[in-house]
Amino acid sequence: MKKLIAFDLDGTLAPSKSTLPKRMAELLNQLMAKFDVCIISGGKYELFQKQVLSQLTNSPELLRRLHLMPTSGTRYFSYDVASKNWYLQYAEDFSPEQKEKIIKALAEGLEESGHKADKIYGEIIEDRDSQITLSILGQDIVAELGDEGVRIKEAWDPDGKKKLALRSIIAPKIPEFEVRAAGATSIDVTRPGIDKAYGMQKLMKATGLEKEDILYFGDKIMEGGNDYAVKKMGIDCIAVKNWEDTAYGVEAIVKIS
Repeated sequence: MKKLIAFDLDGTLAPSKSTLPKRMAELLNQLMAKFDVCIISGGKYELFQKQVLSQLTNSPELLRRLHLMPTSGTRYFSYDVASKNWYLQYAEDFSPEQKEKIIKALAEGLEESGHKADKIYGEIIEDRDSQITLSILGQDIVAELGDEGVRIKEAWDPDGKKKLALRSIIAPKIPEFEVRAAGATSIDVTRPGIDKAYGMQKLMKATGLEKEDILYFGDKIMEGGNDYAVKKMGIDCIAVKNWEDTAYGVEAIVKIS
């Protein structure tokens, strides 16, 4: 019997950089009544607040069972019932010199790949302190275009081949770091040895759970994808294509539990 259900965010619980659909928010509230829940994603904490926390219950008794791991697990937030606040438990931040080297490699790699977009929306390289993210179409495409921005992002690389090719160009430039194909149009870089498996290990240490106690949902559970490390470490995984697939799975878990 599983004790914790873990999820990727963009493409798994919600469309890219969009708030949780109402159906998914309701299902997560129901799930937290029966299981611990973890959300681990390449997005920064502020996006978790906007996409997830703004849509979920305010019940402290349920939120204490929610574990938030932004920037691919390089940060971990847990909820304190007494103060009704979220607290940062750890952060694996880059040094200024590391940031400079990574940003240079991402910019060069994008230029060499031939995948540089003619039109971008906002910054294409974002410093998230513990993660540097390249967003080929810009960080603000969904904020500016709404659903059309989501559609454009999903159509840019539907089979993931462009991101994997881009990763293969960037990774040799910075071999001392982890480089992963991430969301619909993004590449994530973290400190060496730090990926979603690292986040899951930290979570297990914090909760006392074992791999067998966890079930993971993700839309990038393929080699080179940012969910693959979770599968590789031996946690049971369910691969999904979109949040609707995830909703069907969560619905079944809630009903049989």
